[in-house]
Amino acid sequence: MSTSIEVNKESVSSLLISGKDNQFVIPEYQRPYAWGEDQCRTLWDDILTFVQNGNESTYFLGTVVTYINDSNQQEVIDGQQRITTLFLLLRAIYTKLATMPEGKEVNNFKSKIEPCIWDTNDYTGEVDNFDKVHISSQVITDEANDVFVDILKTGDAVKNAKDNYSVNYILFQNLLDEFAKDEPFECFKFFKCILDDCIMLPIECDTQDTALTIFSTLNDRGLPLSDADIFKAKIYNNLDASEKSKFIERWKDLDDLTKSSGISIQDLFYYYMFYVRAIKGDRSTTTPGLRKYFARDSFAALYNPGVMDDLENLANLWVVIYNREELETESWSSNFEVKKLLDCLKNYPNEFWKYPVSVFYLKYHVESDFCETFKVFCKHFLAFICAKFILKPTISAVKQNVLDLNIAILESNNPIFPNTGNAEEITNQLIELLKNPHYRSVRMLLQILAYNSVEQKTLLPEKWEIEHILPRKWSATSLFDKTKNEVDPYIEMLGNKIAFEKRLNIQANNGYFGKKKSEYEKSEIAVVKELGKKESDDWTPDDIVLRTQSVSDEIIETFRNWGLFGENICADTESRLTPELKQAYEQLKEMGVIND
Repeated sequence: MSTSIEVNKESVSSLLISGKDNQFVIPEYQRPYAWGEDQCRTLWDDILTFVQNGNESTYFLGTVVTYINDSNQQEVIDGQQRITTLFLLLRAIYTKLATMPEGKEVNNFKSKIEPCIWDTNDYTGEVDNFDKVHISSQVITDEANDVFVDILKTGDAVKNAKDNYSVNYILFQNLLDEFAKDEPFECFKFFKCILDDCIMLPIECDTQDTALTIFSTLNDRGLPLSDADIFKAKIYNNLDASEKSKFIERWKDLDDLTKSSGISIQDLFYYYMFYVRAIKGDRSTTTPGLRKYFARDSFAALYNPGVMDDLENLANLWVVIYNREELETESWSSNFEVKKLLDCLKNYPNEFWKYPVSVFYLKYHVESDFCETFKVFCKHFLAFICAKFILKPTISAVKQNVLDLNIAILESNNPIFPNTGNAEEITNQLIELLKNPHYRSVRMLLQILAYNSVEQKTLLPEKWEIEHILPRKWSATSLFDKTKNEVDPYIEMLGNKIAFEKRLNIQANNGYFGKKKSEYEKSEIAVVKELGKKESDDWTPDDIVLRTQSVSDEIIETFRNWGLFGENICADTESRLTPELKQAYEQLKEMGVIND
C-alpha cells in the first residue's frame, strides 16, 4: 500500500493558523513537555541574534511531523517541544501587546497573533471565543496539560508553579519586559520575525505509522518515541475511567524498575511478543516489527487484562538477571545455582537466549517447584545454545530452534529440546572447535569453567576480562626454546585464557606467568587463584595444550551432564536420590569428587 506525504515549508503564523481547521493535539503516547528555561533562552537568543544581524533570509526552526487522525486533528508526532514553546511565546507576546499603548503596530500584531492561537470569525476577523485554542495536550503522564491550555486561554500563570509550561511562559514574559524596556523600537521587528521569517517544515503523513517511521528517521534529539509509548496510550484508552489513574501509577513504577536494570519497557514488550507468539504456535523465523505485530487485530493482544502483570513479572526477572538482586517476591532469586546459569547466559553472543528464558519464566514462575524446574531448564538450555554457537557461530543456527523451543516450553516445564545430532559426531566436532573457539563464545565458556569450580562460592565480579596467561604481546625469551612464530598459534587457544578481574588484569599487564602469579592469587575467581598456586613460574605452549585438552573435556562433560546428548533431565541429581544416597552424595560434593 502506497503512502502519502506532503511537505511544504511554512511560516510560524501560517502553520499555527492551520490549527483552526485541524487542531494540533499532542497525543497520549508522547512524553511530557520537557523543554526548560535553557532551551527557551536558546530559542529566544537565536531568533534575537538573527533579527539584530539584519538577515534578509529566513530562520529555520525545524520539522513538524503530523498526521490527521480520526478526530480531524493534527496529531503531532515530532516537533512537540518546539510547537508547544511557540504557542507559549506567542501568548506571552500577545499579553505584552495588551499592555502597550494602542497604535497601528500593536493592533497589527495582535490581529496577526490571534488567528494563530484562537479561532477567529471569518467575517470580522475577531476572536469569538478565547477558550477555543488551536492546540491541546493529551499526554497521559503529564499532570500539567490543563495548565498549558489555561495559559493560552487567560494569559496568566501561577508565579511559583513548577511545571515547565508555567516556568517557560513566565520566562518569556520577563524577557519581553526587559526587551521592550531596553529596545522598544526593536520589539516589532522581533515579533515580525517570529511570525513571518521563522520557517518550519511541516511533514503531513496519511497514517500514524508513516509519521512514526519518518519521526524515527529524523529524530536525533534525545530519546526517540518508542513503540512502548504507543502501546501505553492504547492500553490507557481501552480502560474504564476508574482504572486509568491506577494504570498510570503502575506504568511509572514499571518504567522506574526497568531503568534501574538497564533495560526498557520497550525491551519487555519485545520479550513478551515471543511469549504471545509461542501461545499462538508461531514458528516463523521472520521476526515482525514490534508495533506491527501488536497492531494486529486492532491491538487486541494489548487489551488482555493480564498484560501489565506479565510485563511487571518480566521486569522482576530481568532485575534479578542484570542487577543480581534478590527479590522478596521471587524466592528463586536467592538460588546460587540458578543465578550462576543466568550469569553465563548473559554472555551468549546474541539476544536469542532471552526469549526462551522469558517464556519459561512467564509460564511457570508461580509454581511451587519453579526454582528446581528453572534450574534444570537453564542447564539444558545453556548447554544446548552454547554448543550450537560453537558449532555454527551465527544467529541462524539457533533461530528456528529457539522458536520451536518456546512452543515446547508451554507444553511442559521439562520441554523436549531440538535434536543436536549424533552425540559422537557432535562431541568430536566440539573437541576440535574448542581448541580455539569463536571469539564471541569465549566469555561464556570461561564463565562456565569458572563456575564449575566447587570453590567458587560467589558470583563472578561484574567487571572481568579475558586474560591471556601467556600474553599476546609476546617476544622471545629464555623461558622456552621456541621462536615467536612457533609460539603465536598457541596464544588464542582456550587453555591460555581465564576470566580475570579487570582491576587485577590492569596490574598484571602483559607480564609473564611468573610475574603474574601474585596477582592471580589475589583473585576472587577460584580457578584463577588456583592457577596462581602453580609451583613452576613457567607457562609454556605445552602447558597451554594440556590445559586446552582439560578444559575442553570439562566443557563437553558439563554439557553432557546438563542433558545435551541424552534424554531430557527430569530433575537434578539430588531430587532423584533416596535419603541415604542423598547423604552420601552431599559428602562426595563436600570432598570435591562431584561438581554440581
